[in-house]
Amino acid sequence: MDTKLDPSRDDLPLMANTSHMLVKHYVLDLDVNFESQTIEGTIVLFFEDGNQVKKQTSSTKEICQLESNEACTFRTPEPCHIPATNARTDSSKLGYNDFAICDKGEKDTFDKDGNHDNQEQASGISSSEYCCDTRNHGREDFLLVLDCCDLSVLKVEEVDVAAVPGIEKFTRSSKLSVISEELRNEVVGELVTLPADRWREQLDYYARCGQAPGCGELFFDTDTWSLQIRKPGALTASEFPHAIRIWYKTKPEGRSVAWTSDQSGRPCVYTVGSPINNRALFPCQEPPVAMSTWQATVRAAASFVVLMSGENSAKPAQLREGCSSWHYYVTMPMPAATLTIAVGCWTEIKLEKDLVTERPFSSSEATFRCAGVCGHVEYPCRFQNASATAQEVIPHRVFAPMCLRDVCQETLLPLIPPCLSAAHSVLGTHPFSRLDILIVPANFSSLGMASPHIIFLSQSTLTGMNHLCGTRLCHEIAHAWFGLAIGARDWTEEWLSEGFATHLEDVFWTKAQQLSPHEAQEQQELRACLRWRRLQDELRNSPEEMQVLRPSKEKTGQVSDSGASVVKHGLNPEKIFMQVHYLKGYFLLRFLAKRLGSETYFSFLRKFVHTFHGQLILSQDFLQMLLESIPEEKRQDLSVENIFRDWLESSGMPKPLQSERQAGAECGLARQVSAEVTKWIRVNRRPRKRRRREKSEVFEKVSLMRSCTPIPLERFPPAPVFHSQLELPRTLDKRALFLCVCCLPLQGFIPAFHSSFRLSDAIPAPSRPAGLASRASLGAEDFEAPNSAEPPEDIPPPGAGCRGPPPVVRARGEAQARPGAQARGEVPSGGPGHGRVPVWGADGERGCPAAAAGPQVLRAGQGADG
Repeated sequence: MDTKLDPSRDDLPLMANTSHMLVKHYVLDLDVNFESQTIEGTIVLFFEDGNQVKKQTSSTKEICQLESNEACTFRTPEPCHIPATNARTDSSKLGYNDFAICDKGEKDTFDKDGNHDNQEQASGISSSEYCCDTRNHGREDFLLVLDCCDLSVLKVEEVDVAAVPGIEKFTRSSKLSVISEELRNEVVGELVTLPADRWREQLDYYARCGQAPGCGELFFDTDTWSLQIRKPGALTASEFPHAIRIWYKTKPEGRSVAWTSDQSGRPCVYTVGSPINNRALFPCQEPPVAMSTWQATVRAAASFVVLMSGENSAKPAQLREGCSSWHYYVTMPMPAATLTIAVGCWTEIKLEKDLVTERPFSSSEATFRCAGVCGHVEYPCRFQNASATAQEVIPHRVFAPMCLRDVCQETLLPLIPPCLSAAHSVLGTHPFSRLDILIVPANFSSLGMASPHIIFLSQSTLTGMNHLCGTRLCHEIAHAWFGLAIGARDWTEEWLSEGFATHLEDVFWTKAQQLSPHEAQEQQELRACLRWRRLQDELRNSPEEMQVLRPSKEKTGQVSDSGASVVKHGLNPEKIFMQVHYLKGYFLLRFLAKRLGSETYFSFLRKFVHTFHGQLILSQDFLQMLLESIPEEKRQDLSVENIFRDWLESSGMPKPLQSERQAGAECGLARQVSAEVTKWIRVNRRPRKRRRREKSEVFEKVSLMRSCTPIPLERFPPAPVFHSQLELPRTLDKRALFLCVCCLPLQGFIPAFHSSFRLSDAIPAPSRPAGLASRASLGAEDFEAPNSAEPPEDIPPPGAGCRGPPPVVRARGEAQARPGAQARGEVPSGGPGHGRVPVWGADGERGCPAAAAGPQVLRAGQGADG
């Protein structure tokens, strides 16, 4: 495979040489600084030899090259002032900005981005096992390559694990007399392979080794996508240090984390996942084959809450005044890309009373608790724990800004137990022991994102009824099985994660709602109809090469000799908004479920989960096991090759899906919705009838109204329309109507009515507010002299926004007039002759009132609807 990658292309490079060394565990020790928008600290990586350790004679096939074909040159480590002792303890005693770093005054130590300068740095790197060092007389040193981007790497050193007290138990000798590289690697090799029942001891020694002093700096260099490390004289992977510590700092513009503000305006930061995953958060091995565990200590100001992928529900430990420390760990090996962290002023949202109710298992549901040996590497597996397999609802917490507390309590919290219980009834044992759910800030670009032990949900899911929140929650819960516990070995096969989650969200949600089988089928058919239309739109408006679910075809899952590979279209910005892998994957699984029958299909799915949890798969692993479960008479033309051809390796609409949609009849609910949509489309297209009136006047003099200069309609903004007829009878004390009108933002308006005011009493004219003549051309004889230089206090000033309630009509006795209402021209609940009916003009000022001794009609002008 060609590993000379062009970052300008839309393929995401995975540079780590995982075939030679695999990271088994990370120990992170980090400080979060919101002032500088950086995360800085150390990470200790523990390795074991990869599956393929090549001999030195094969190294000539892979040589580190520059664009100028010159040898790759590494700088000698510069003198550094970072203490080489107890990194974790010392950093805990320092403030956020107190980490010692290399002296920035030293010449050529760092470039402008904080990286070690290398004037001969290549634009692309090799994933070779060896790198030629011309200063070392032609000898070739092993080159460790890690995925790294947007990081300032300060220092790399070997960790002296042999200095940890009690570590001799992991060696063949009872006393460590002579310390050598071989002995240190032996210690690490024993530590990373401890049996699962000793996981607590293993984590403890990982932490102790993470605090061990350094025993020598290592050469390193960085480029756009990677960090390259070597030790002079270490010619093979087995001779390279198996425990190294990296001092580094993130950059504010790093693409793995988002620095923003939450819905309350307080600062926060969280990992954003794809497209580049976590390589801008810490140096790591990104290929999914590098499945590892981790533990992390994160320090932040005491007012912040740190949430992270971890099996424990961490509580803050106060280090000093104003600073807290949070510790998380994971014992189930997973790709480093699945690690998630979020730091902010979150509040844990709780219900006033516990609504979780345990639902007893039916006998049919209990049968899928499969026994037997798991096929994954050894770790404390919940599938082998009797109490874990019986746990329908795992412990869960919800975090959000305080301003979203009420909506979370009303919408989200009641949905979590039934959704978790429904997922358990379909797939069995929850892969993870607990769950945190965080409502992320408004700039989150998706509706949700699932990571081990934590789910990010968009605030958009909390709006409206609970359907959107419930389906999205079910989708992310489904990722615990497909996407996390069972991952794709090749990230181009996203349908193995998103297709399954999309298919299972419907199944989980109908069970969570406790729908009858008929209702569940109707709802799922309706959603299938909507997805069919969405898929049609996607295929019409997307490039053909991005419509293929298995773009690498027969090369899927293949990597270079060193382990490097690319994710096809991984950096293409269009891919972020595409749902083809969701929708085509969903329809493929739906097609297979129909072919097998629902009961047979989900029985197989539970068996598949138990067989492959904790492992990585390709499409053929799932399809081959599925077809083996189908009787010969039901297979017909089904085969792995046919499914690849029709569904996974072709663009456009799959032919079996086209035939199914053309032959199948829509369910009753889908027909009902379709008819309703068609009706409203037809109504919307119907031409509207508008009554036309003369624009020359707004008010028409009727009966005894005195003559006045009319107000042109075009001088007023469009007015809201009242669609009812309001009549004021002769005896006002029998029924008093209060008309409250609001002014439009930035300008006043005249309320327009489709009907007339009928005033049966003679109502004297109120006083005219000052300034009325500036916007309305009314005769001066129509008004009394102003009695105040300022308008009454209840009249909004020009340009004011909406004040008070919307227009209402109240009968007498429902509300009393405010004190001074008569002076302000309001209609009181008194007898005849006491009323004032103001007519509102531009800028919120009162216009020409109706004033006469006899009955008269006041007609409004044409409104917004004519």
